[in-house]
Amino acid sequence: MTTTPDEIHERFPPSSPFGSEDGLRAVPAEDGTPPLVLVLGATGYIGGRLVPRLLTGGYRVRALSRSAGRIAALPWADDVEVVEGDAADPDAMDRAMDGVDVVYFLVHSMSGGQDYGKLDRAIALNVAKQAAAHGVGRIVYLGGLHPEGVELSAHLTSRTEVGDILLASATPTVVLQAGVVIGSGSASFEMIRHLTEVLPYMPAPRWVRNFIQPIAVRDVLYYLLAAARIDEQVNRAVDVGGPDVLRYSEMMNGYAAEAGLNQRHITALPVLTPTLASHWVGLVTPVPRQIARPLVESLLHSCVMKDHAIDALIPPPVEGLTGYREAVRLALGRIELDRVETSWVDARVTGAPSDPMPSDPEWARRTVFKDVRRKATTAGTDAVWRVITQVGGATGWYSASVLWATRGVLDRLAGGVGLRRGRRARSQVRVGDAIDVWRVEKVEPGRLLRLRAEMRVPGDAWLELGVDPTPNGSEYWQRAIFFPRGLLGRLYWLAMLPFHGLIFSGMVNQMVATAEQDAAS
Repeated sequence: MTTTPDEIHERFPPSSPFGSEDGLRAVPAEDGTPPLVLVLGATGYIGGRLVPRLLTGGYRVRALSRSAGRIAALPWADDVEVVEGDAADPDAMDRAMDGVDVVYFLVHSMSGGQDYGKLDRAIALNVAKQAAAHGVGRIVYLGGLHPEGVELSAHLTSRTEVGDILLASATPTVVLQAGVVIGSGSASFEMIRHLTEVLPYMPAPRWVRNFIQPIAVRDVLYYLLAAARIDEQVNRAVDVGGPDVLRYSEMMNGYAAEAGLNQRHITALPVLTPTLASHWVGLVTPVPRQIARPLVESLLHSCVMKDHAIDALIPPPVEGLTGYREAVRLALGRIELDRVETSWVDARVTGAPSDPMPSDPEWARRTVFKDVRRKATTAGTDAVWRVITQVGGATGWYSASVLWATRGVLDRLAGGVGLRRGRRARSQVRVGDAIDVWRVEKVEPGRLLRLRAEMRVPGDAWLELGVDPTPNGSEYWQRAIFFPRGLLGRLYWLAMLPFHGLIFSGMVNQMVATAEQDAAS
C-alpha cells in the first residue's frame, strides 16, 4: 500500500534528513570535509544530470571515464576530479575508489552484443571488490523495474544480476529499480517520441497492451540524491515509479496529445517478434537498433511497482511525484518550471533535468532538419548586412522569384498569409516586423537576422541570415531550420529538398554578388 502523508510525516519529521530538501544535501565529516562521491557513468543520460546536482548539494565528485575528453566537453567538467580508465579494469577502479564515501553505479551496457552481460558482471564484481577494499560507505545502483516469476529479457536479466552482486557485497547497497524514464534524451522516451511522431497509423507488437509505470527523470534524480543519505545499515532493492500506470499504447497517445498530434491508431500484431520489432523501430526512428532491441525485449511483460517499500526509506518529493503527461510536457519544454527545477538542486544547471544535454546522443532529441550554406566574400560585414536587411518585400528573395511567388499563392489558398504583406520599411528591420510570410524573431545588428515562418507548414520553420568577419572581408551564411510535426512534416521536408537546392543556393550567390557590387560602387 502507498504510504499516506500522515505516516510520512511521522516517519520523516521536519528534523529528519528527509523532512525537506536538506535531505538531498551532503553531510560533511566532523572536520568539515564534504563526502567524496564516485560516479560511474558520469557521461551517460542519468549520470550527466546527477553530477551537477551532487556538486550543488555540497558533495565532492570524482568521475571514472574511459575518455577524459568526453567529460571535458561538459559544463561541470572543471568542478570534478576525473580518473581515466575502464570500469572493468581493477587498477583503474582501485585508483578511482581511493577515499570515496559513496559510489553511484550508473553503467549499463545497451550495445545488444553477445558479451554485454559478461561485461556488466565483470564491472559489478570489480566495483564490489574495490568498494570493500577501500571501505566505501554506500553503493547506489540504478537498476531496472521488472516483474517476478517470468523469464526476463537478456538486458533486464543482466541488470538484475548486477544488483544481486552488489547486494551480496560487503558494502551496503541500495538498488533503485526504475522503469521507463521520461525526459528528453532518455532512450526509452526517445523511442516513444519518434514512433509517435512518425506513424499516425501503427502496426505494433503485442507489448503495446502491457502496463508500464513510467517515472520522470527529475524524480529519478531525487531518489538518487536522497539514497546517499539513507540509514547506513540498509542493504536492499526497492522499486521506484511515477504515479501513473499506463499501457504502452496509452503512453504513445499521451505523448501525441502533449505534442499537438492527432491520436495515433495502434494495432497490436502477434507476428512482430522482438527481433522484427527492433528492426522496425530502427527503420522508422533514429534510435539505433542495438539500443532498440534491449528496450523492446524489456517491454515483453507488464512492468509496475510490486510495492511502495521505497516510501519507508525515502518519502516522495514534497510537491509530489510527476505525472506522465506533465513529465512529457517538461521533456518538450512546454511547462513553466515551478517545482524542483527552481530550487537549489538545479542552481548549478542551466535548464531542467528533462532538457537535452551536450552528452546526449544525436538521435536523442526532437527531429530537426537543416539546410546550411556559407560563402566567403571580399565585401565587408557592413555591405553584407545591408543586403540582409533589405530581403523580402519589393526587393524579393534574390533568387527563384517564380518559386517564391508560387509558394506564396499556395499559402494563401491554404488560408495562410502569403506574400502580400511585404514589409514595414525597405532597409530597416526590428523584432516583430512582418516580412512576407515571415516574422522577425531576432535581430543582432551587423550579425544575425532570424525569421520565423508564419506560412502554413506541418511543423515549425525558421530562416537565419548572418554575416561573420574574416581577414579578407566577410562570410555570409544562411540556415533554414525545420521542426517537422508528425509524418506529414517529414514528407513535406523531403518534397521541398529539390526546391531548396534552387532557392537557397541562388540566395547565397546573389546576395553575396549584390553585396560586392554595393561595396565596389
